[in-house]
Amino acid sequence: MAWEAAYLAGIIDGEGTITLTRIHKNEHRRPCITIASTDKELLIYTKSLTGGIISNKKNYNPEKHKNSFTLNIKKKEKVIDILTHVLPYLRVPSKRKRAFWIIEHYDKVTIRNGKYSKERLNQKLAFEKAFFKF
Repeated sequence: MAWEAAYLAGIIDGEGTITLTRIHKNEHRRPCITIASTDKELLIYTKSLTGGIISNKKNYNPEKHKNSFTLNIKKKEKVIDILTHVLPYLRVPSKRKRAFWIIEHYDKVTIRNGKYSKERLNQKLAFEKAFFKF
């Protein structure tokens, strides 16, 4: 629904990150959305819309700080689907640019089996370099 996409875009604009990350040390980066919050109910609701995994963040000073949680969405297909739905509603320019860049270019520069020719690897690395300028 459009209102849920707009609501999710607001959460990503305010508390989220759209990035490229490595899950394993020797692999190429893949798209990821993370949302951090002290409100676990918000993350549980967001997870019901997006999937992903909620993890606890270590609270080093519980007398001063609330417990904090992070929702991580790392499945490429899910991330691209979410970004496609929320893109029209994102308001933070860098997040809009990152979402658009992933939607438009990630699949074009990513080889399914991970075996890159020198030229394709250069395209992949150029994509990542451009992405991190946003």
